[in-house]
Amino acid sequence: MIYLDYAATSGAKPEAVYTASDDALRNASGNPGRSGHKISLKAGAIVAETRLLCSRLFHAENPESIVFCSNATDALNLAIQGSVTKGDHIITSTMEHNSVARPLEHLMDEGVEVTKIRAELETGVDPAAVAAAIKDNTKLAVFTHISNVTGTVNDIEAIGAICREKGVPFLVDASQSAGAVKIDVQKMNIDMLAYPGHKCLYGPQGTGCLYIKPGLELKPLKQGGTGSRSELLHQPEDRPDKYESGTLNVPGIAGLGAGIRFIMETGIEKIHEKDMALTARLIDGLSALDGVKIYSPLHSQRGPVVSITIDGYEPQDISIYLDQVFDIATRSGLHCAPDAHGTIGTLDAGGTVRISPGYFTTEEEIDACLEAIGIISRGEL
Repeated sequence: MIYLDYAATSGAKPEAVYTASDDALRNASGNPGRSGHKISLKAGAIVAETRLLCSRLFHAENPESIVFCSNATDALNLAIQGSVTKGDHIITSTMEHNSVARPLEHLMDEGVEVTKIRAELETGVDPAAVAAAIKDNTKLAVFTHISNVTGTVNDIEAIGAICREKGVPFLVDASQSAGAVKIDVQKMNIDMLAYPGHKCLYGPQGTGCLYIKPGLELKPLKQGGTGSRSELLHQPEDRPDKYESGTLNVPGIAGLGAGIRFIMETGIEKIHEKDMALTARLIDGLSALDGVKIYSPLHSQRGPVVSITIDGYEPQDISIYLDQVFDIATRSGLHCAPDAHGTIGTLDAGGTVRISPGYFTTEEEIDACLEAIGIISRGEL
């Protein structure tokens, strides 16, 4: 199969990821931080090493600012719901994934005010609009870095500078950017960074993290065993234990660490360069096909995510043809982001077909996808 659904989850992983997860299951199956025997200590060492790797990749102040979560959705919920109370105000955009939009909708029902700034397909959110939306009771600004529908890139550094100047905590959804582009949380004035392990970081599913800037306090969403300060009946205040209740996913975290090491050894610039070359090749080829409409930036910075429609076809039918006839994996529909489809005008039409290559995609696979879409668009099936 030609796998072009990296925006959902990375297909091929570096071989070291498989090896690391397997080794953790076989040889480090103890509970990290809970016992003093060798297997438990090895599990704890895996967790500590991956936490350090995460902090280095994103230039965090210290490893303790990295909290392990089950996925980016888990991280976003902690960041969003742990930041505000009734009467507070949050700023976001019309291009967000439901992992942001749904917690915000829930909070609106609880009396939190939300302002959604319109994002443009080519350029994303205007930082000036963010500045204009800030009010006295604004307690959080949350924006995606790269849209999971269109690949539109927000100017995170500019938005971060505005939020820092105004004293508004800034949360970034890095689900499509962590591991694909350079992120420096200190330089970009990011207070919280939520990201999955299973996408551009090439780790296993069921892994994710939340970076929390030192000094920023969130209300924990759960309480329980931490392996530390067991004499306390209240949740300990020490980080990261304050936000990590229960047994961690050590095999997943081991694989995540291996994925991050692969990125560091390969070079994130090299990965980004290949992603952009593949995306440009894809967009150039699609632009030459009659009846194909592209919903991704054509003249601006973009991520490796391209959405299309084909005249006369439902998006779901196109993905089925690509899968069943040509053995090409894509994703159709709303991609868990109805606000984004409302922004680009594809909500009522059932969404788009999303094509998302990754570092292990080849030029030949992109060409095969273009050939298949050409056959479909010309009605030659």
